Amino acid sequence: MTLLPRPSLRTQRRLTRGMQVVLIGIVGYGFLFWQPKAIMNGGIALLITFAPALLEKNYDLPLDPWLGLWITLAVFLHTMGSAGLYARIGWWDHITHAMSASLVAGIGYTTVRAVDLHSDEIHIPHRFAFVFILIVVMSFGVIWELFEFGLDIAADATGITMPLAQHGLDDTVRDMMFNTLGAILVATFGQVHLSGVAETVRESLFGIE
Repeated sequence: MTLLPRPSLRTQRRLTRGMQVVLIGIVGYGFLFWQPKAIMNGGIALLITFAPALLEKNYDLPLDPWLGLWITLAVFLHTMGSAGLYARIGWWDHITHAMSASLVAGIGYTTVRAVDLHSDEIHIPHRFAFVFILIVVMSFGVIWELFEFGLDIAADATGITMPLAQHGLDDTVRDMMFNTLGAILVATFGQVHLSGVAETVRESLFGIE
C-alpha cells in the first residue's frame, strides 16, 4: 500500500516540464524588468529541478517519479511564493516550509539508511531514525532562520532588497512548527517509502550489487 498514487514517468516529466516553463518565465521576467530577486530565486529553483536527471545520468542513481516531483514541487512552491504568493496568500509560507522540511528530512534519512545498509558495524534502530530525522530538520531550520536574519542585517546595511527575509518572531516560530510537521510526516512514513531509494543510493555510491 502506498501513501499516494505514483505518477507515471510520462506524467512526471510533463508536470516537471510545466513547472520548469513557469520558472523560465519568472527568470525572463526578472531580466526583462531587472528584478534580481526573481532572477536569483527562479534560476536556483530551475537548476534544482534538473537534479534528478543529473543524478540518474552522472551517477546512475535513478529516482522514483514521485520523488522527482517531490523535489521539483518543493522548489517551485517556494519560487512562486517569492514571486508574490507569500504576500497574497497567508498560508503559502506554511506549505513551502513543510515541503522543504520534508525534503531535507527525506535526504537525511536516505543518506543515513544507505550508510546503515552498507556497514555491518552500524545499526540504526527505527526509533532512533525517527529522532534523527527530527533533529536534522530542526537543526537545518535553525540555520535557515539565522541565514534569513543575516540577510536582514545585510539589507539594512546596504539598502539592497534580499531574496529572503524574516517577518518577526511569530513568523519564525510558525516556520519552525511547519518544519517540524514536515519532518514528522517523513519520519512516520519515510522509513517505508524511502527504503528502496536508500538501497539504490547504497548500490550506486558504494558499488555494491
